[in-house]
Amino acid sequence: MTERLIARCEDKGLRMTDQRRVIARVIGAAEDHPDVEALHARAAAIDPRISIATVYRTVKLFEEAGILDKLEFGDGRARYEDSARDHHDHLIDLTTGEVIEFVDPEIEALQERIAARLGYKLKGHRLELYGVRVKPPTA
Repeated sequence: MTERLIARCEDKGLRMTDQRRVIARVIGAAEDHPDVEALHARAAAIDPRISIATVYRTVKLFEEAGILDKLEFGDGRARYEDSARDHHDHLIDLTTGEVIEFVDPEIEALQERIAARLGYKLKGHRLELYGVRVKPPTA
């Protein structure tokens, strides 16, 4: 995944410095939705010369190039994920801040039906659910 992300950056004509490559690798390896501070901590563990300003500039560049999606879950922190990841929706735990990714075929079909009923062909969507846990999850 990380090498594909770097290749996409190069395909978009972005100049890939060593520090940008490290940041791209960190983003590609992320299994969560890191904010800039988390990306900086992970990148600086690989290359201590990477400043937080470099991470901010690189994230902005990648976002503008369509490489990254910026996610805002209402906690005041912008978080990021690779825009090429498979489609999924998010459930945000308001107590812990945990972000749970999920795909539900019923929700996907419902959204398509709603769009069609309103005279549209759905080209994309983003669904974010916000909640607090009241009991253990069910299968």
